[in-house]
Amino acid sequence: MPLSASALATPEAISRYEPVIGLEVHVQLATATKIFCGCPTSFGAPPNTNVCPVCLGLPGALPVLSREAVELAIRASLALNCAVRPRSRFARKNYFYPDLPKGYQISQYDMPVCGPGELTIAIGGVEKKIGITRVHLEEDAGKLVHDQDADSLFDVNRCGTPLMEIVSEPDMRSPTEAYAYLMALKQILEYLGICDCNMEEGSLRCDANISLRPAGESKLGTKVELKNMNSFRSLEKALTYEVLRQADVLRSGGTIRQETYQWDPATNSSAPLRSKEDAHDYRYFPDPDLVPLVIDEPTIEALRAALPELPTARRSRFQARYGINAYSAEVLTAERPIADYFEETCTCFSDAATAANWIMGEVLHIVNDKKIAVTNLRVTPKRLAALLAEVTMGTISANSGKRVIELIEAEDKEPAAIIAEHGFVQVSDASFLEEAVGRAIEANPKEAERFKAGEKKLMGFFVGQAIKLTGGKGNPKEISNIIMKRMTEG
Repeated sequence: MPLSASALATPEAISRYEPVIGLEVHVQLATATKIFCGCPTSFGAPPNTNVCPVCLGLPGALPVLSREAVELAIRASLALNCAVRPRSRFARKNYFYPDLPKGYQISQYDMPVCGPGELTIAIGGVEKKIGITRVHLEEDAGKLVHDQDADSLFDVNRCGTPLMEIVSEPDMRSPTEAYAYLMALKQILEYLGICDCNMEEGSLRCDANISLRPAGESKLGTKVELKNMNSFRSLEKALTYEVLRQADVLRSGGTIRQETYQWDPATNSSAPLRSKEDAHDYRYFPDPDLVPLVIDEPTIEALRAALPELPTARRSRFQARYGINAYSAEVLTAERPIADYFEETCTCFSDAATAANWIMGEVLHIVNDKKIAVTNLRVTPKRLAALLAEVTMGTISANSGKRVIELIEAEDKEPAAIIAEHGFVQVSDASFLEEAVGRAIEANPKEAERFKAGEKKLMGFFVGQAIKLTGGKGNPKEISNIIMKRMTEG
């Protein structure tokens, strides 16, 4: 029976140890075909339909390396400040498992495509560099299905899907840092357009290596590998649990064994899966069917020149160019399509701060509520800019503007048409507003006396009362001016 977090090590015991965490992230590259054959990589195809002799490892079938997969791996490596090796090679990683028809996996071992690099994360505004050991290419294994028959079923479709593995240094010291690292990595991969990073569909998978050592010591403890973390929060929960579990074992005088643990999100606990393999257990040797991979400098520089502006650089530029704060810049650059949406809005509407606030508030509310991509919104950047111009000019109120956004998305019409059809035009007629303000003051004599006595915070109360009397169409700015005039002169 799994232990609960409260039943594990005490805070005092935990404080005696320092976690040491490294991540191995498997990224499914967004290629149309598999890494060593022409079979499609489409997700959700009927079982065992995206298959050929190469996928199955049949005698006489020879792999042919995908140029696109190599280029995507180089793009990612350059974005992670990794050195690209001019010469690398593929190896056979030998192990026997039901989802591996060949009995080996084509991967890279001693000569990966890219070497050391680093990724900067930020926790509470404090930056930290996480080292990247290597980036290498490999093929995916198949998929076992356990819940459709009395026996486990095998789907070969995923065999040969191109994977890029990004291995970090053990530089993370908390589950929070590991979460921040994975999020920063995901953001870069999405900006590059090389993976959709959908953990639920398996296009982004993460294994964690974690050990504890006495605080202040430099010698590493025995590591445990954690698998089956299918979301970013699962990663953080699994690592937190493992810190508690290992601290409890060490506190009790026990010994940590080098094992692979499987995380169970249903019980929020982990359990041993198997003993942890070492490299020699896989009997690596160079794949005799594949020649060494040679990458020349012009190819590297051409791919470097084609890199998009990355999240960190874009955040800095947004703050400098548009004058928005760090928080707004972070939200608006979280996803490349949202950042593009903001910039396109700003080409049609000059007040970037206002545009940022409406996008972070109303636009992203629709995106999250309807679970649609910002690129599929009917509230296009051009329509949002036109609406904000109407609000700025005082044609409609900000509250009405929020309702107009909802109607644009529902009715797929231009802002001007919706404003006219639904009667959202703000009333600024002086005599009409004077009458409404007078009625509001007459109806609330005690509040009026308090206002005249110096309680200026009641301005909002009277503006609200007057707007109600205009049927919600009164111009609040004009109403405020009239109230101030009446209260000071009366």
